[in-house]
Amino acid sequence: MEHWTFISIKILGRRLGWRRSKLSMLIPFSVKNGFRLFCNHKVPTAGFKNTVKNGLILQSLSTDVYQNLAVEDWIHDHINLDDKPILFFWRNSPSVVIGRHQNPWQECNLNQMREEGIKLARRKSGGGTVYHDMGNINLTFFTTKNKYDRMKNLKLIVQALNSVQPQLDVQATKRFDLILDGQFKISGTASKIGRTAAYHHCTLLCSTDGASLTSFLKSPYQGIKSSATTSIPAVVKNLLEKDPTLTCEVLMNAIAEKYAAYHQIDSHINLINPTDETVFPGIKSKAKQLQTWEWIYGRTPKFSVNTSFTVLYEQSRVEIKVFIDIKNGRIEICNIEAPDHWLPLEVCDTLCSSFIGSKFCPIETTLMTNMLLKTYPEDYELHSKWNILCEKIKGIM
Repeated sequence: MEHWTFISIKILGRRLGWRRSKLSMLIPFSVKNGFRLFCNHKVPTAGFKNTVKNGLILQSLSTDVYQNLAVEDWIHDHINLDDKPILFFWRNSPSVVIGRHQNPWQECNLNQMREEGIKLARRKSGGGTVYHDMGNINLTFFTTKNKYDRMKNLKLIVQALNSVQPQLDVQATKRFDLILDGQFKISGTASKIGRTAAYHHCTLLCSTDGASLTSFLKSPYQGIKSSATTSIPAVVKNLLEKDPTLTCEVLMNAIAEKYAAYHQIDSHINLINPTDETVFPGIKSKAKQLQTWEWIYGRTPKFSVNTSFTVLYEQSRVEIKVFIDIKNGRIEICNIEAPDHWLPLEVCDTLCSSFIGSKFCPIETTLMTNMLLKTYPEDYELHSKWNILCEKIKGIM
C-alpha cells in the first residue's frame, strides 16, 4: 500500500552534495541540525532512498512566477549536480517572462498588462519573451556544465509525447524549439550556464489562452531603438487542440517517466513549496529581488524613444515630438517639442528637466506631474494642456 512519506532534508542534502560553504552562510544553527521537510512524496516507504540517489524530479506547488524562478536560481546556486540531475516542473498564473537581455517596452504590451494585473518577470537566462498561464508547462533540466545538452532534453520530451500519442508529429529544430506538424511552435528554449552548473528550461504549450498570448506579447510602442535581444515571432498551437487527452498532468507524468527511465531514478514527482525557508534557505530574498523594479526594468539595455503624437485641444490638432534616452530604466535625456503658442517653451523645458533621472514609469511620471502643477496653482488652461501631454507620454512608458 502506498502512503505519504516525509523525506529528510538532512539525508537529501548529503546525497545531493549541497555546497557547504554557501549553505553554512544561509542556514541558522537550529536548521542545520535537521531540516523538517523537503516534500511530500507518494511512494512506498522502502523506495524513497532510491529516489534521491541519482537525481530528482520536482514540481512546484506555487503558481507565482517570481517564486518559481527563485527555485531555479536556488538549485543552480546551492546543489552539487554531479551525477545527480534534476528535472523541475512548474506552472504560473498569467504572467509574461522576458529574457535577461531584453527590453520589456519592445516585447510586450505593458499598459494592457498593468490594467489586467498580469505580472512581468525578467529571468536570469537569455532568450525571448514568453507568456505563461496554467495551460503552459515549464520544464527546467539541471545538470553540471559538462553534461548540459539541450537537444537531448528536447528529444526526451518528444519521446514522452509520442509515448502518449504515437501519431503526434513533433520535431526539435536547430534553434531548440519544438515544432508540431512542421509549422506550429509548441515549445521555446532558454538556458543559463554557470561555472560548474547549468540549466536548460523550456515551455510546453498544452492549453494556453492563445488570445492572451497574442495580445500581451504584441508591443504597441513606436519609435524604440535598442540593442536588446528581440524575440522571433512564431505561429503557435496548443497540444490540447491536437488531442483533448493531452492535459498538463498527462504530459508531466509522461515526461517524468521518460526522464526517470533515462537517468535510472524513481519516476515519482516530488512536490515542493518554494516559500519554505527551512528547505530553501534564503529563497525569499531571491524571489523578492526578482520582483524589484531595478531588476525587471532597470536591467534593460540602454535604449531611446523617438516618436510623435497628435493631441486634440479646442477643436484643433497639435503635434508633439518626444525624444527620450533611457539608461538603467531611468531617463537620461529628454526633449519635448510642442508649438510655443500651445505650450510655452519654458514650461516644456521645465517638464524635460524634471524628467531627467526619473524612472521611465507612468507612476513616477504621475507623481512628478502633480508636483509640478502645484507651481502653477491658478493656471487652469496650463493644467489642462500639461495633463494632456503627460497622459500621452505615460502612454509610451
